[in-house]
Amino acid sequence: MHRDSLPAHRRYTRLSGSSDALALSRLASSEKPLAVISATALDAQRLVDEVAWFSPELRVCLLPDWETLPYDQFSPHQDLVSERLATLYRIQRGEFDVAVVPAPTALVRLCPPAYIAAHTFFLKTGEKLPLDSLKGQLVVAGYQQVTQVVAPGEFCFRGGLIDLFPAGSALPYRLDLDDELIEAIKTFDVDTQRTLYAVKEIRLLPAREFPLDEAGRARFRSRWRELFEGDPSKKSLYRDVSNGVPAAGIEYYLPLFFEAAATLFDYLPQGCSVALHHDVSGAIQDFWREASSRFKLQGGDPNRPLLPPPQLFVPAEEFHLRLREHPRIDFQDKEEDQDDGLVALPPPGVAVDRRAQDPLAALKRFLDTSNLRVMVAAESPGRRETMAGYFSEYGLKPGLCRDFQEFQSGDRSFVLAVSPLASGFVVPAEGWAIVTEAELYAGLVRHRARKGETRSSIEGMLRDLSELKVGDPVVHEQHGIGRYQGLLNLELEDGQGEFLLLEYQGGDKLYVPVSQLGVIGRYSGAQPEEAPLHKLGSDEWDKAKARAAKQVRDTAAELLALYARRAARHGHAFGIKQRDLEAFAEGFGYEATPDQAAAIEAVIADMTAGKP
Repeated sequence: MHRDSLPAHRRYTRLSGSSDALALSRLASSEKPLAVISATALDAQRLVDEVAWFSPELRVCLLPDWETLPYDQFSPHQDLVSERLATLYRIQRGEFDVAVVPAPTALVRLCPPAYIAAHTFFLKTGEKLPLDSLKGQLVVAGYQQVTQVVAPGEFCFRGGLIDLFPAGSALPYRLDLDDELIEAIKTFDVDTQRTLYAVKEIRLLPAREFPLDEAGRARFRSRWRELFEGDPSKKSLYRDVSNGVPAAGIEYYLPLFFEAAATLFDYLPQGCSVALHHDVSGAIQDFWREASSRFKLQGGDPNRPLLPPPQLFVPAEEFHLRLREHPRIDFQDKEEDQDDGLVALPPPGVAVDRRAQDPLAALKRFLDTSNLRVMVAAESPGRRETMAGYFSEYGLKPGLCRDFQEFQSGDRSFVLAVSPLASGFVVPAEGWAIVTEAELYAGLVRHRARKGETRSSIEGMLRDLSELKVGDPVVHEQHGIGRYQGLLNLELEDGQGEFLLLEYQGGDKLYVPVSQLGVIGRYSGAQPEEAPLHKLGSDEWDKAKARAAKQVRDTAAELLALYARRAARHGHAFGIKQRDLEAFAEGFGYEATPDQAAAIEAVIADMTAGKP
């Protein structure tokens, strides 16, 4: 670790692969809190996952980006806003050990810490809750009243029940009231609306990063008139905000809602160390180049005047000036000598050669000659089992290891574990190395499963409204076949709601809340234009379902008899060697989709089952 002429300025340089996450975890264990500003968003997400794996006891958080381009005319997803507010709240209160922020995100001007503090409140079981007061607090904090809660920033009053989805929360909450006394607070599932478990207290953060109460709107109007020429009443965005409507892309006017916007450095606790990960200066220059270009490109619309980039984003000079207020550590992506600290080297070539007589010869050579303890990191439990079988086939028998702590404290020379590490490294001074699938299968296209990725097994269910066109026939679970006629906004007693309009025989109309999209399926009968519509209130649909149910039972009985005969017979079970399968798969140089992967697994299972 080399010290330069700047006070409290340290530099890590010889960190190969994912060893930068290990160095950060060790640094945070002795020097917390620690803010890490990474050059890219991909590095930020990787560091969050890997630091938490190396040191599970550390409180690691990520301040995500809006995932929009500068001056985009649409708003970030509410889940991202929710996560950002939760992270800013944690940073402001010092409730973190490592906070990771991509450089472009660190340049965006933020709401002041006082705004989050003033609009955050708590609800506890056993306390009195005046309903009018709560509704006012929620509206001031930016929450939206809806008919059914499905996303962060929404609430719903239903008699003695109140549903809330606080910003920064993974689950919504249901308050059970006895008059004005909170009897119970329980989480519930958005899809099934069923309660899950009870809690004693919940925290409600503001639902937006800017205020839309009367004071916030007045400040927005005043600042707009100061900065922009012309009649503001003719600008649709100005009118929307004046009416309390959060217009799309309003985030790029955030400074207008406050006397002075804040920066990331206004949230960091005093004495918090800041680590710059890789080429942050280059990332700042690239971001400013893009922001300035987009300002020139989109700044000519008189109906949507834009704020100059310095009012929205922190210039490089201001960033580095504020950086001097904190102890600084540089993680540089280049080879330089250093006096002490972690030194990690890239692992030697250990790639599997499937065409060789012994595909694992390179790995065996490394194990025999390196005199190091080695962990092989698989990306999932399933991959670990597959690799264990593959290694066993060629005479390698690694021990199974739960985590990095077990590997460090144990004495086994060769282990296999599940890890999120993107790439391996060697630590000669400590006598150990980590090899990941990136080194074992070098040259093979392998991608980690994306978060939230699921495999579809539903053919008839509508997943989103983009699958529907006006005039398409659809099937409602309770009312039968109708035609989709578009979306409508209807004003109800408890707020505005969005509904699908379905038209039935005789022109009858049915309004279905968007939140109940799951009760509507595709029509898969004759030609769509010839679909027979049912009449609302008649028993046609019930009779059709009864006939279909009888046919299903008859068909099911035939299938059961067929499968019983098939199960009694014995077929040929194909033996599949993992080496041959992977050699065959290597020829497919693309990432398999979830449905393709499911089909491949099903075919392999059928071939090895021994059932005709």
